[in-house]
Amino acid sequence: MTETRTCEFDHNNNPKKNTRSTEELKDGFSGLPYSGVEDGLSRLPCFGVEDDKGEILEDGFSGLPCSVVEDGLCGLPCFGVEDDKGGILEDGFAEKGKKKRRICEMGRLNDPLVVLGSDIMLMILSCLHARSVALCLLVSCGWRAVASSDKIWSSKCEELWKGKTHLPRIAKVNDLSKLAVYSLSIMDGKRKQIRKEDLHDHVWEFHFTEFHRASAKLKTVCLVLSPAAPEYWRMLDPYWNGTGRPLRRYFLPDGSQTAEPDDKIWGGHESCYSIVTSVLADGKIRAHYVRINRWPPMYVTRKEDWSWEISNNFCTYRSIPDADKKDGTGPLFLLH
Repeated sequence: MTETRTCEFDHNNNPKKNTRSTEELKDGFSGLPYSGVEDGLSRLPCFGVEDDKGEILEDGFSGLPCSVVEDGLCGLPCFGVEDDKGGILEDGFAEKGKKKRRICEMGRLNDPLVVLGSDIMLMILSCLHARSVALCLLVSCGWRAVASSDKIWSSKCEELWKGKTHLPRIAKVNDLSKLAVYSLSIMDGKRKQIRKEDLHDHVWEFHFTEFHRASAKLKTVCLVLSPAAPEYWRMLDPYWNGTGRPLRRYFLPDGSQTAEPDDKIWGGHESCYSIVTSVLADGKIRAHYVRINRWPPMYVTRKEDWSWEISNNFCTYRSIPDADKKDGTGPLFLLH
């Protein structure tokens, strides 16, 4: 066996001799010897740690095992986690992806819409309150498709309209979904500002007011009831004398007001009306009332049954129920 000598230096810069076997080959880059074992990436020499039998255990860079296993995607080596037998299990990215897929699959199997089906869920949602059904719209696209069905909201609209004196005109539009009709009906029922369409779409009952409240200027405030309309006018009013049904008034689209021919209080005089709304600089409404001729302002009140009332200290107007109107009442477009 022949020997080759290489010159190395110790810590005192003195040359020392070192011998290596010529059976160790040289790589193609620097001529340095290597152990003759190639890695699985590029068939380059693998500088690692040998065991008793001369096999490479770990590389010299990261300490990972040099047993290389190719993945099934591109044939590249997959450095993963070893099991007890020294085999490669799987890398961290694949493990996280499988974990997410398992979680999604478990959530899908726990979804009542997937387990029960859309037909049974439709029956269940039909028994819930409208607010609960509306919250189901936010769960997912599949839930929204079921919860927005006209079969559900048709019955909800009927429940909403039951006992109401007026139905909004927007609720009678045929091209809208029942969910949209329900939502717009709620918005119209909360509207506090009266519109010209509200005045001339309804028939109004009229009667004089007997008392109005006045507060005495005392340290303890006292409410004293005092008559508002003269007794002579109140005795002509069927509402007070009990001789018939209450008087009726009609607001016309041209801004005028009329009454029935046998109305003794009306007397056939001309009358006109206007709606006054004053707004502050920040957009808040300061006052909103209806004025008839030069009479005191008549302030507007919206009842829980969606009826209207306009009144002052002398008289009161109440809208007569007309929920059976085919085209509804009030404005078509909601403005607040």
